[in-house]
Amino acid sequence: MTQQEKRHLSRRQLLSRAIAAGATFMVGAGFVTTPDAAWATEVTELKPETMATLVQMARDIYPHDHVPTEFYVIAVKGYDTAETAADIEAGIAALNGVAQGKGHDSYLAIGWERDRVDVLRAMEQSAFFQRIRGGLVTGLYNQKAVWPLFGYEGESFSQGGYVDRGFDDINWL
Repeated sequence: MTQQEKRHLSRRQLLSRAIAAGATFMVGAGFVTTPDAAWATEVTELKPETMATLVQMARDIYPHDHVPTEFYVIAVKGYDTAETAADIEAGIAALNGVAQGKGHDSYLAIGWERDRVDVLRAMEQSAFFQRIRGGLVTGLYNQKAVWPLFGYEGESFSQGGYVDRGFDDINWL
């Protein structure tokens, strides 16, 4: 394949080649996606690799196998701004540096969750890690579409409160 042909891959061609290669995240000019999901996100300020790393980092900090990746993408998408891009890029570079110090090419290239968590533990006292972890608490769990996945029905005040809606359904007494 010539250099000219490589530059003119359609999105469909890129996805099919990445799937055939077994990629976890696919990164293209301005977008990030995974082969097992029907979602993609465009990035404007961050590098696509940075966004893919943020998404993987989010999944490793708050791992929920039953929560689709698209909700993690929404949770970290707010970092793709001109105001935050430089700090996030520097934080991801530091994260990749720790991963390289542990013998990996980058954080995203680490195949085992346990090994990625070891890298995160090495960075957990950093301002970058605390910023991402803290932002995920609200960015992930405040999405109304995620609530049913955890069995949360939402606020109850508008429906008369919890007392008449199953609060007293305790069978362990």
